[in-house]
Amino acid sequence: MDIKQLWLNVQDLWGALDQHPMLHASLGFLVLLVVALLLGRVARYLILHAVKLLGRQPALHWLNDLRHNKVFHRLAQMTPSLVIQFGLYLVPDLSKTAILFIGNVALAISILFMVLAMSALLNALLDIYARTEHARTRSIKGYVQLAKMVLFVFGAIIIVATLIDRSPLLLLSGLGAMSAVILLVYKDTLLSFVASVQLTSNDMLRVGDWIEMPQVGADGDVVDITLHTVKVQNHA
Repeated sequence: MDIKQLWLNVQDLWGALDQHPMLHASLGFLVLLVVALLLGRVARYLILHAVKLLGRQPALHWLNDLRHNKVFHRLAQMTPSLVIQFGLYLVPDLSKTAILFIGNVALAISILFMVLAMSALLNALLDIYARTEHARTRSIKGYVQLAKMVLFVFGAIIIVATLIDRSPLLLLSGLGAMSAVILLVYKDTLLSFVASVQLTSNDMLRVGDWIEMPQVGADGDVVDITLHTVKVQNHA
């Protein structure tokens, strides 16, 4: 059997599926899913390989921090969901309800990986900052942790709004009504952030300072300042 005859047989089989719309749509979506996964693999390989080559140049050494924190890996993971979003309209006999539902799920997945990529980017920026002279005396880990917390909260709101096909402003208005509960839940976090800002802005405590607090068993050098804690390495 030559290729032309095989192609004609495939066309006949595909045409016969017109009598079974649900099966036709299911097979079409399955093909789209396979193509999306394959393109995701290809995109991840090309992106990571290109970044690895560029990172060998001294001027672009910072790309290695982004690669090690999987920033580009997370971005590449968006490829399958993006392909599904734009390819849904090519699937035959797929109902509008199915297109809306699958499209919203794919969009939510894309947003999830975008949020994870932004979180990884913050980690990479923290690693880059850690190699500077300022990092020896001023820690920004608390600010990065707060930024990630805000990022995840807003990301979760947008993802939920996408899944239920509603405006994120609707959920935000609901959160406004629950502000008292939110403040109660995140009271310790907010107090920790205020304390961290005061410590940093007033230059009250730096990495490398020696502190002694017998009531908590701390007697040594400050090695890290985060949003919630100050890590002290006790002297032997």
